[in-house]
Amino acid sequence: MVGQIDRKSKFLGGMVGSALGDAIGELAFRGLGEAELRAEIEQRKTLVYTDDTAMAIGLAESIVQTGRLDAQHLGDTFRANFRREPWRGYASGPPTIFHMVERHGMSYSGAARSLFGRQGSFGNGAAMRIAPVGLFFHDSPDLYEQACVSAAVTHAHPIGVDGAAVLAWAVAQAVNLNPQEPFPFEGFSSGLVERARTPAIRDKMTLLRTLVAEDVPPPEAAERLGRSVAVHESLPFALYAFLRHPKSFEECLFCAILNGGDRDTLGAMACAVSGAYLGVEAIPQTWREKLENRQYIEELALKLAEMNS
Repeated sequence: MVGQIDRKSKFLGGMVGSALGDAIGELAFRGLGEAELRAEIEQRKTLVYTDDTAMAIGLAESIVQTGRLDAQHLGDTFRANFRREPWRGYASGPPTIFHMVERHGMSYSGAARSLFGRQGSFGNGAAMRIAPVGLFFHDSPDLYEQACVSAAVTHAHPIGVDGAAVLAWAVAQAVNLNPQEPFPFEGFSSGLVERARTPAIRDKMTLLRTLVAEDVPPPEAAERLGRSVAVHESLPFALYAFLRHPKSFEECLFCAILNGGDRDTLGAMACAVSGAYLGVEAIPQTWREKLENRQYIEELALKLAEMNS
């Protein structure tokens, strides 16, 4: 268990960190180098997040309102938020599911299972929003199952669900670790392998562990782990960025987003773990102040922390 002050800082760090990873990652699509990107951040009045954070907000809202994970309530929350802000950059999956629920009376999970040849999605959309689950259930023995509930609203493929659950475990572990102590790479990296339940995720977690241990540089690691919207081709590199730079939020962020691929989601996933590990104080205050909707995101994080205490 973590202390009350540490818990609040870590919950704030996980939520704000993920949102900033998303917003700054979105800027990185312009192909800027680190120095140019830092200058761009300084020039921006507001760091605007995408659907990654919009859905993380919805997930936190649903937990705060129900005190648990309720698939129907979560789906309704996602759908209402999408209707209010459809311009956030949603992929085709969630809007299609919402349409099927509205027009055909299907359940969210049933609609999710009907997509992609009835295989369901193995994209990274369930993982990109998972920070509230890892935070709120960080000391729960059924964390994996709770992550599955949160994922199933939009993602039915076992790989899509497994990726989200593994990242939820990483966030939860980050909450429980003391950043003042040496980072326990062996235990953390082996835990990622052990928690994975699909060969696709397990094999990538094994490769990730090897690449970090052998100090393989980011460009090569990105090529070998993947950077696409598929969760088994993006989550591993996001975790690589954290494991390579566990003691620096900024270095973790730039590693995640400056090597191509699905940059905003790579940033959101990596920085959810980094923020939850280091706490909100490790995030540059000037960045934090520019985050769109920051006050509300922080309020949700603090409510989750209070409900968890």
